[in-house]
Amino acid sequence: MLKEGGIVAYPTETFYGLGVKYDNEQALRSLFELKGRPEGKPFSLIIADKEQLKDIAGPLPGAAHELIRQHWPGPLTLVLEALPGLSPYIASYIAPGGTVAVRVPGESMALELARKCGFAITATSANPSGQAPASTARMVSEYFPEGIDLLLDSGATPGELASTIVDLTGQVPRVLREGACRVSLPGPR
Repeated sequence: MLKEGGIVAYPTETFYGLGVKYDNEQALRSLFELKGRPEGKPFSLIIADKEQLKDIAGPLPGAAHELIRQHWPGPLTLVLEALPGLSPYIASYIAPGGTVAVRVPGESMALELARKCGFAITATSANPSGQAPASTARMVSEYFPEGIDLLLDSGATPGELASTIVDLTGQVPRVLREGACRVSLPGPR
């Protein structure tokens, strides 16, 4: 379904997410429209393992290695330098060169999906922009009675906190969103 450009809803270890293949521009545009996403707010991604970073991110700063070792798989999203040419639906080009947000999800259907796909998929929460994230498949269906091609249901997610987001693109790592993962940040890179 993802290879064919479909939108898939799937449970993570935090909430339900909506996924499309990271390099399918039409699927990314469809997802953007489905969610009613504001311009200039790119989607984050999930990957199966650290090795897949080579497809989306530039060289890792030193702090990334320790955070990845400690918290992946898990609810930690890292903002990294984007590889050139990534879609503006997944890369922010506010800063020179661009940035991309990515994580390896904790044990969940999301991690299994990422492993089976072998490519990055979007990890935006399964809700219209501005609404509460969905913690059940029923909530996803109520939010999106149309527009989702496949809904993977493994029951309710914990639904407490979203992933923690850490920006590693500056001189000093910084937490952009406190979430389900507690991190100790190293000093300047």
